[in-house]
Amino acid sequence: MPKDRPELPPVEELLTAAVTAVGGVERPGQVKMAQAVRDAVESEEHLAVQAGTGTGKSLAYLVPAIRHAAESKKAVVVSTATIALQRQLVDRDLPRLADALEGLLPHRPEFAILKGRRNYLCRHKTAAGMPEDEDDQLFDPREISATGRMVQRIQDWADETETGDRDEIVPGVSDQAWRQFSVTARECLGAQRCPSGADCFAELARERAGEADVVVTNHALLAIDAMEDFAVLPEHDVVVVDEAHELADRVTSVVTGELSEATVSLAVRRAGRLVEQGVADRLQEAGEDLRALLGAAPPGRVDTLPQSLGLTLSLVRDAAFACITALGPRNKDKDDPENAGLRKAAFTVLDDVHDTAQRMLDAFGPAAGGTGTGGDALGAGAPDSGGPAGGGDAETEEIHRAEVVWLEEGRGRVPPTLRVAPLSVGGMLRDKLFGDRTVVLTSATLALGGTFDSLARQWGLRPGEWTGLDVGSPFDHPRRGILYVATHLPQPGRDGLPEAYVDEIAELIEAAGGRTLGLFSSMRAAKAATEALRERLDVPLLCQGDDATGQLVKQFAGDPATCLFGTLSLWQGVDVPGPSLTLVIIDRIPFPRPDDPLASARQRHVAAKGGNGFMAVAATHAALLLAQGAGRLLRSMDDRGVVAVLDPRLATARYSGFLLNSLPPYWRTTDPAKVREALRRLTADL
Repeated sequence: MPKDRPELPPVEELLTAAVTAVGGVERPGQVKMAQAVRDAVESEEHLAVQAGTGTGKSLAYLVPAIRHAAESKKAVVVSTATIALQRQLVDRDLPRLADALEGLLPHRPEFAILKGRRNYLCRHKTAAGMPEDEDDQLFDPREISATGRMVQRIQDWADETETGDRDEIVPGVSDQAWRQFSVTARECLGAQRCPSGADCFAELARERAGEADVVVTNHALLAIDAMEDFAVLPEHDVVVVDEAHELADRVTSVVTGELSEATVSLAVRRAGRLVEQGVADRLQEAGEDLRALLGAAPPGRVDTLPQSLGLTLSLVRDAAFACITALGPRNKDKDDPENAGLRKAAFTVLDDVHDTAQRMLDAFGPAAGGTGTGGDALGAGAPDSGGPAGGGDAETEEIHRAEVVWLEEGRGRVPPTLRVAPLSVGGMLRDKLFGDRTVVLTSATLALGGTFDSLARQWGLRPGEWTGLDVGSPFDHPRRGILYVATHLPQPGRDGLPEAYVDEIAELIEAAGGRTLGLFSSMRAAKAATEALRERLDVPLLCQGDDATGQLVKQFAGDPATCLFGTLSLWQGVDVPGPSLTLVIIDRIPFPRPDDPLASARQRHVAAKGGNGFMAVAATHAALLLAQGAGRLLRSMDDRGVVAVLDPRLATARYSGFLLNSLPPYWRTTDPAKVREALRRLTADL
């Protein structure tokens, strides 16, 4: 060890002190994980660790992370997918850990939370140095009034806040209201040029992060830091990615581009203040052409570029570039400080419109950059079309295509929107995130089908570049839980929730005395089940959408007789230990929808390269969600209960083994009578 590095207690001693301080019990899996994280950091090798609920994985990675930070004098970045885990780390785990380790390390461990710039109040924009984002004509008077009240609350809060962090505002405010007080990283003038730079909340947060041993952030900001030319996070050589099963999806969201009449109109409004009217009108006309084209087109994946779309995207791109040129040199702001904010905001949205239009053209190959090729029907490549015609040439094109373009239909005030996203973010992650730092990836759900290979491919990690470790769970799954597959039921169809499923759900809930979390593959199915069962059952039945999700979960946890039905966010976001949750019902295997443009394109891309697209994409997606959903059952050592999957394919289909091997090792049965009797016994014992 270099002489300038202090001699520190071993990880095992620090972990014991930490667990004792928080009143916990040291578990073998926790010790094994802490040692593995230490070894990975010391050997500079990537590590994937599956640690089941109850392992204490937060301490297992925080203790070696803090030790490394104290030894190397560099920060360790911890990235999470959810705000709930960020708050748990910053408000509970890290303060208690700092207290526990203070006397064992050279200094008290320091920690900080760092979010994207958009999450902090911008003093310059608040002082009217930047343009408004919204056009009031898009909203009805009642919404304008509600937004106005939120704006006033933000203004009052702005005079007293010390952090400028949006999360301080309780109750929260809408994105529409908050956008009037915040900027993105690309819109920011920079601390040196901004009149409010010395007091910038985002810069102050970065300064605090720069002095911390552990910096807690989110997957989106981690991706931005890795992929942009400018540094967002402080210097670091170790990253811990918690909730790593969500990493690829979160990164995909960050790099997804979108184009609609609304985004073009925003660019026109911002540029129109600074360029000649004729130049802005050209972009306005291109936006109107885009609106007309997208409004008449069917939603779905765009496999071949219609001539009409190619021409329209070219018009939008060229008109945006004309506005950018008319704005003049970007460094002109030095001579025109009064308009610096306006110009920066205009450049930001114009660059986005121009680059996204070009990116969409490039998605169809070099020949598409000018006027477009192919047929004249936007959306001609339906998701189940099996790919463009053309035999070998089409297959070659599919193999080499890097991005997918699709049209989302408009809803309410949101106009039809064209989106573009990469088929895979693995290459980006391998080059940008894993290239020059050690990364530890952890979650309760990483081994799909019994191996880490599926997620490793999503992350872009090749064999030999990483090590996988499953430290197990302290729960005795076979003795504490039952996995019931209702093989006597018909396969689910596309015509809503079968009546036999409703009957099965009713019988299970009656046996459990309520205490049920119902996880449905669609909100339509959740609402249908709720409506049907409220007439048949005498237990309280809540449905996602009745109130804020957090409030519904709180109500569900507080009354054991209550049931809660919902969809995606409940599959991963509910932590209710104790007797309020004895039964988890899953209506069907959660495959991606057949018309999901990105999943279907990825599946077809894998098949074109000779792989099994269904297993690589659809089955992997389903296995991940099933494991997350089944993991809602046991949240503490005293929990017991049943996971009931109504879809018989989980036991009968050729891919069922892969899915079952992704789930916790509950005792399995297909006998409905045994399950109802087990639920009655559990209820009687509570």
